[in-house]
Amino acid sequence: MEDSVDRHLARWRGKAPYDETVEAVITRIQNLTKHIATSKRRMHDEIGLQDFEYQTLHRLAARDDRRATAGELASELLLSPAGMTGRLDVLEQAGLVRRIRGTADRRRVDVELTPAGHAKWMAGMQLQGVVEADIVNALDADEREQVSALLKKMLLRAEEIAAGPTAPGAGTGTPAADEQA
Repeated sequence: MEDSVDRHLARWRGKAPYDETVEAVITRIQNLTKHIATSKRRMHDEIGLQDFEYQTLHRLAARDDRRATAGELASELLLSPAGMTGRLDVLEQAGLVRRIRGTADRRRVDVELTPAGHAKWMAGMQLQGVVEADIVNALDADEREQVSALLKKMLLRAEEIAAGPTAPGAGTGTPAADEQA
């Protein structure tokens, strides 16, 4: 069965200097990412939240006590303190989070996920889970394990490349580089 990447490769065959297998893998990953992003936008529309609002609820839901300081959330979400304050104002007005002043230190303000916020987050997780499972379930259990392991291997390499060399000559495979690493 032919997919859109097969057609893409056929159009470009002999016209560009690239490894066709690499192009196939990367283009399929990109296309899957687009399909998942589209389904997330639909999920956000269905539950009535924008992505940045959902991501804030997501960070709180992942914590055992469903609480964090505004600074912790801003750091995790790569936001300025002012940007985080504006986001929290909107979520608090909607009843999805509440700010709680610390008892030991009155300067500390925790942000807590409310039951309504948790329910909205859970609804989004369930909707997205159905779509993602439908895509991944095209594979049997063994194939899912294999794909997961292979993607992990690729991701570790991408993260290594992104981090850059830690020592001069690191990753070159030369004895001098190996001694330095």
